[in-house]
Amino acid sequence: MSIANALAGSETPGFVVVNGVRLAYTSMGETGEALVLVHGSWGSRHNWDRVIPGLAENHRVVVYDRRGHSESDRLPGQGSFTEDVADLVALIEHLALAPAWVVGNSAGAAITLQLASARPDILRGIVVHEPPLWSLLREGSVEAAAVAALRNGPLAEVAGRIDSGDHAGAAELFVDEVAFGPGTWAELSESMRQTMIHNAPTFLDESRDPEASAIDEVALARYYGPVMLTSGDHSPPLFGQVIDRLAELLPHAVRRTYAGAGHIPHVTHPEQYLAGLFAFIHARTGAWS
Repeated sequence: MSIANALAGSETPGFVVVNGVRLAYTSMGETGEALVLVHGSWGSRHNWDRVIPGLAENHRVVVYDRRGHSESDRLPGQGSFTEDVADLVALIEHLALAPAWVVGNSAGAAITLQLASARPDILRGIVVHEPPLWSLLREGSVEAAAVAALRNGPLAEVAGRIDSGDHAGAAELFVDEVAFGPGTWAELSESMRQTMIHNAPTFLDESRDPEASAIDEVALARYYGPVMLTSGDHSPPLFGQVIDRLAELLPHAVRRTYAGAGHIPHVTHPEQYLAGLFAFIHARTGAWS
């Protein structure tokens, strides 16, 4: 399935006000353990549309637009991933979902890991795909140097374009030069391109947040709940190197690589992604027969 076939959904969202911000969310499914899906930078809850129907057969599935994204409030001033974690905690508690499975992609995966470090009591387990937690890469390593080159090169140019008002150019540069590879922007559906352009200011905010690429390694190492760390074999190598470091911190974690997939397998390879979630969660809950 190509990225171009991933279309935004059309259901009417619900809204909840937590921590002074109104978040748009959708809840599907009425039985089984709760499963909360956390999207990455530039995206929205509709990034998960391809996998929600399969998950909702056996779970209560909740997806939401993170603050600053799409139909949720975008507040003035510098934001932080600490606020995102607090929003996620409040959403889980407000909707009475705890203990919940939390599944995060990219920046959403970083937020999910920070949640596991801070509030393991509200979690049943976590699944994370390629979090950009660059602080985990060892100082002075080749990988750390590659991150520095990325920050000083394409990411700095992305930020500059957003700052100048060229949101479309920034989104295209990010897709083609940072996250997915040359030519990918042209393959995206118009709805996905428009979502990214709309959410560009929040990515600029994230790029200025020193907490966005960091995590408390000591606190994370104390998390003993179920963990699955996933990556795509077509993703930029730096993501896999972060997963390697996470596996050192969480030696009980299960690892899975999605063949032929990249940074958003739930969008491009939904059947394979669902199979991975099914196998992992079913082995720990017996939720699927």
